[in-house]
Amino acid sequence: MVGLLIITHDNIGAELATTATAMLGMCPLAMKVLSVSRDCDPDDLVATAKHLADGLDQGDGVLVLADMYGSTPSNVASHLLDRAGVRVVTGVNLPMLVRVMNYSWLALPELAQKALTGGREGIVDSAVLREE
Repeated sequence: MVGLLIITHDNIGAELATTATAMLGMCPLAMKVLSVSRDCDPDDLVATAKHLADGLDQGDGVLVLADMYGSTPSNVASHLLDRAGVRVVTGVNLPMLVRVMNYSWLALPELAQKALTGGREGIVDSAVLREE
């Protein structure tokens, strides 16, 4: 099974993980969260991310969900891309995480695609839906 590493500013990732787990009643895959604060050393964060990814990879790879592209969390996640079996998806949100957890049995490429579609489809302009 694919491991899941969430890298976000402050406690965003922990709160998303807690909420998604509560919604589903369980966490169906191995998951770790790396919180990035303003006073963290980027080199230490990269080392920690690599350590967490190594621990999560049981042979099927690791999906890394990071928050805003171009931010420190996504920059830390990008340092994992040189490793075999790692995919990074940025812009993590609750629909994305729930979709990943609902399809946890998929292989890494398919699970990364579910993350992308879950994140996109979870963003809706409710006013437009109301007009339909």
